[in-house]
Amino acid sequence: MKKSTIYASLLLLLATAAGHSQKPGDRLLTPDNHVLVLIDFQSQMAFATTSIPNVELRNNVALVAAASKLFNISTVITTVGRARSGPVFDEIIWSYPEAATHTIDRTSMNAWEDTTAYKAITGKNKKKIVLAGLWTEVCIVDPALSALAAGYEVYFIADACGGVSTEAHTRAVERMIQAGAQPMTSVQYALELQRDWSRTETSNAVMSLMKKYGGVYGIGIEYEKILLDGKK
Repeated sequence: MKKSTIYASLLLLLATAAGHSQKPGDRLLTPDNHVLVLIDFQSQMAFATTSIPNVELRNNVALVAAASKLFNISTVITTVGRARSGPVFDEIIWSYPEAATHTIDRTSMNAWEDTTAYKAITGKNKKKIVLAGLWTEVCIVDPALSALAAGYEVYFIADACGGVSTEAHTRAVERMIQAGAQPMTSVQYALELQRDWSRTETSNAVMSLMKKYGGVYGIGIEYEKILLDGKK
């Protein structure tokens, strides 16, 4: 074989390998490959939640809801016994005003067993399902295990979930992971959807969300901006 042919083949192989190395993993979330299910973020449920401070929980829920709205995520909002358990968190209504008056209300603790909720979730035709809600040990574990058994890939936003005790939340998280569900955080969820700051159609909005809800990361963004502005 001629040296030029070998060289050309080597270049083609390297180019092919480089192209493959840039392909994101199949487990990463994108705006169009999953459905987000927000479950039972209601007053009565929050009253008994002790595994995470309520202020922190509401902050994380606000970030998740705002990110899902920004990226136009297929989102299902469901409640349980709304007349008894109270309205949806304001942090969700800020992004989804319709949730103030309309959610998929259930009697079942397991959203997967509710016909309307099930159809809303599976009707999005997404193989990945992301869950967040109250309480972790009941209303998150139940649909997570049910969806896994049905062949779906399940993710849950651990810091946008809460249980009646740290023990209850921790055991629920362990149980879901053992069954194959993938844990993540609220900041991770938003940044995984963005993933590249050159995507300018959403990058500034994501930065704003991080400054508002991202804790010390948000403070870092503000500080960086001050430093860069000072160099202009």
